[in-house]
Amino acid sequence: MAWSKPHLGIARSAVLRYGLAVLSVSVAFGGALLIERFHLRNITLFLCAIAVVAWYGGTGAAVLALLLSCMGFAYFFVEPSHTLYISRSAIPYFILFVLFTSLVTRFSAVRRRVERELLQSRHELEASNKELEAFAYSVSHDLRAPVRHMVGFTELLQRSNASLLNDKSQRYVTVILESAKRMGNLIDDLLAFSKISRVEQQKTLVNLDQVVKEVLSEVRQETNGRDIVWRIEPLPVCYGDRSMLRLALVNLISNAVKFTRTRAQAEIEIGFTDQKHDQVVVFIRDNGVGFDMKYVNKLFGVFQRLHPPEEFEGTGIGLATVQRIVHRHGGRVWAEGLVDRGATFYFSLSKSQGD
Repeated sequence: MAWSKPHLGIARSAVLRYGLAVLSVSVAFGGALLIERFHLRNITLFLCAIAVVAWYGGTGAAVLALLLSCMGFAYFFVEPSHTLYISRSAIPYFILFVLFTSLVTRFSAVRRRVERELLQSRHELEASNKELEAFAYSVSHDLRAPVRHMVGFTELLQRSNASLLNDKSQRYVTVILESAKRMGNLIDDLLAFSKISRVEQQKTLVNLDQVVKEVLSEVRQETNGRDIVWRIEPLPVCYGDRSMLRLALVNLISNAVKFTRTRAQAEIEIGFTDQKHDQVVVFIRDNGVGFDMKYVNKLFGVFQRLHPPEEFEGTGIGLATVQRIVHRHGGRVWAEGLVDRGATFYFSLSKSQGD
């Protein structure tokens, strides 16, 4: 009866695994016999052979390697030699060898199984994350229309019935309108966050200088009347998705502008440092309110905020968006800060396509 492709694959895999056991033990015996010429005994070669087989061939192949090693060890290296008989004086030495090889086999097999389970768990977690992101995207997308209707009809009510509403009712309408707008901003940010992992990247060489100029032109429209000292170094050309990198810089520079609002004179610096392996680290530094470093791990989580919304507006998604963008570019993002003494945000990028 002809075998199917899966059966052939399994058979081929078994041949390779058990062939590895025979080959590894043979190599160990060759090395051990060579050492024996110098009147030395060394079980390390057998332990290494069995460990390799257990790691790459699995438990079954490791058991075969263990049996072959025990038989060969008894035949060649345990008195009386060239027989499988084990003298009483050699039994402790032989037992020690069997215990060590069994321990190595068990350890390697357990580690390989744990690694396989971790890999499977990782795949399951990635699948769950994709499902969760798809759900969040779908829900956020479906909520946009009702929220816009809420905002639109509340504004219409506020304009058309202003003379009929007393001060308390006017305040109620204002609260509804502000809450609806805040919900709309949150939904928009959630959609933008979800899209980052769903949209295919269009990577090219990106002139960061030009991108920063565009971002500053956009951000400065909201800083009228403020005294801000900008220190901007010439930035290099990097490799990445221009629109994504622009969004990351918008979030970071907007944060610097926002969290320096309490300063009589804000100072914001944008620069970079060259790193090894064709990497560059871009930083945005400010003299704003800063943060406590013991909370640094919360900064890049979704909906994580270190300041109450009454002091500084925002949805708590901006830095999570920055992190996701940087991670998709194969870089990393981190921050340093002190309470009331400013903060610095860093992210790394590749300078060329070959990295």
